[in-house]
Formats: sequence, C-alpha cells, structure tokens
Amino acid sequence: MLLEKKTAVIYGGGGTIGGAMARAFAAEGARVFLAGRTPEPLEAVAADVRAVGGLAETAVVDALDEAAVNGWVDSVAGRADGIDVSVNMISHEALFTPLLDMPTDAFARSLERVARTYMITNRAAARHMVERGSGVILHFGGGDTTNAMPGLGNVQVGYELVEAMRRQWACELGPRGVRVLTLRTGGIADSATDEIGRRMAEGTLLKRTATLEDVGRVAAFVASDDARTLTSTQVNISCGALVD
Repeated sequence: MLLEKKTAVIYGGGGTIGGAMARAFAAEGARVFLAGRTPEPLEAVAADVRAVGGLAETAVVDALDEAAVNGWVDSVAGRADGIDVSVNMISHEALFTPLLDMPTDAFARSLERVARTYMITNRAAARHMVERGSGVILHFGGGDTTNAMPGLGNVQVGYELVEAMRRQWACELGPRGVRVLTLRTGGIADSATDEIGRRMAEGTLLKRTATLEDVGRVAAFVASDDARTLTSTQVNISCGALVD
C-alpha cells in the first residue's frame, strides 16, 4: 500500500485522467478528495472508489477561485490532519492558431488561466505541506519542451509555463521537504478515438501508448515515499514518443 493513510486532493478528479489517478491512489490506501465544477462526474469516480472499499469525497470547487480553493483545502486538511498529495488536472484552453494570427487577448487569457490555477492550487497545498515538512505536488502535461512544432498555437507555450512554475516551486519548496513533479505522457490512446490512438502508438518507440491504468500506477508511485528522491523533473511515461 504505497499511499496508506495519505490524503490526496485532485482538481479535475471527475475527468478521465483525474479519475484514473483517484482510483489508483485509493487502491494504494489513500483517502482521495475530488474537486471539480460539475458534481456528476465527481460522484461517478467516487462511487467507483467506494465500490472497491476505498475512501473518496467530492466537492464542487472552481480551481480558478482562490477563496474557494483555500477554503476547501483548509477544510480537508483540518479533517484529514494535513495534505500529502495535490494534483492539478485543469487543462488550459487550447488555441490551435498560429501565433502570428492569434488575437492577443485570447492568448493572454489562456495563459492567465494556466498560471492562475497552478498558482492557487499549489500555494493552497504548500501552506499545509511545509508545516509538516513533507508532501508532493503533481502537475500533468509536460509536452515536448525540447522542440516546438508549428500549429500548436498556445499549447506548447502553456506547457512550458507549467514547467517553469514547476521548477520554481520545486526550488522553493524542496528545502521544506515538498516535492514537485510533472507526469509527461505524450498522449493516451484510451482517451482518444481508435484512429488517433493508432497514430499515437505509431509515433512511439514501443508502438503503444500509456494506458489510463499506467498513468494511475505511475502517479501513485511518484506520490509515494518510494519516490522520495524525485523532484523538479518530468516523469516521462510516453513509451518513447517524447525523447529528450
């Protein structure tokens, strides 16, 4: 039980990938708290967790609302005696338009959303983690940050913004015992159409992509004390689609 007696909060916990992480964390003994703006998918994931004996609670929380996030995290920490793991699955608004043609306001709004949600959720968790001298903050995404590609619009810029924030948070929180990492998948066929999934697999060295179960298992390991030497890095589970 890698996460026995740990407390994990997941923003976007009702989504496909957030749900996979929630199920994996619970299977490893964690108590999971799922946040999102729509209650139905959150409750569906929580029901799956409870059906196999796990502990899950849900809350309608907008991860862009600082007061709402702080209030919820403080409540969870108070009831669970702290926060051990914080995961942000909130994606930025993808604008697949060449930067030359992209409206400035749309570009700025999309990056403001990314910066705001990660700043709010990371800080809310970090306040509690530094008090205990331990904790893990996990980002998700981490595209190909070595070479950008035409046609990605704001997507690559958003990834690199998240990674820059991850490096700074890790630098500042490391001496206080808090680890900060990013999971980097390069795409998950389980959440794509058959044709897109096939094309994803063809672009990997292993000729397959990570599954949702793979993502959950790796996330659980990374969040556990068994990975205590890992921080300020991307954990690459792209099956060789993304090679540094």
